[in-house]
Amino acid sequence: MTYAVASRRRGLLGLACAAFACASIGLSLSACASSTFPFIPDHYTFSRDQVQAAVARKFPYRHTVSQLFDVSLTNPVVGFEPGSNRVTVHVDAHVQSPFLQQSVDGGFLLTSELQYDEPSHAVVLRSPSVERVDLEGQARAYQQQIEAAGALAAAQWLDGYPIYTFKPEQLQFAGVNFEPGTITILTNGIRVQIVEK
Repeated sequence: MTYAVASRRRGLLGLACAAFACASIGLSLSACASSTFPFIPDHYTFSRDQVQAAVARKFPYRHTVSQLFDVSLTNPVVGFEPGSNRVTVHVDAHVQSPFLQQSVDGGFLLTSELQYDEPSHAVVLRSPSVERVDLEGQARAYQQQIEAAGALAAAQWLDGYPIYTFKPEQLQFAGVNFEPGTITILTNGIRVQIVEK
């Protein structure tokens, strides 16, 4: 009886050791696999700081519209609007014009959609527009014209500007190609879905 119990215990102990050894080997193999092949997640998330840094590279900006308004834009501040799925960029504006006795300062609030541009492998700003213009003093009399000038400048300048470019290895795994899918604006970042091509 004692011998049978001891034998059974040795058998169970042997099975446990074998299972532990297999688990260890499995962990080692999975560690090797993850270091050998790049991992493709189901999404990438870009933080506000990453988007801010990308947009800041585009500034300062100066543009003359129809030889009437000289618009200088500086100090971009990026924000997110999850409800409308748009990125916002508030910029300081400095406007000069023959219509104004002196140059004026204020600010523009721009908003933009995001879209994946396949040829450049980048998430880009698409269809930017001026949502609000805040100007001081006499420039308010010309707010509509300045807003139109700002909208034209934003469209020419920011449309198609990349905020993130994917590296080839981020979109390939074991011979399978992937591509960005749905782009979602969150309160604290941008989520880009990754789907099989």
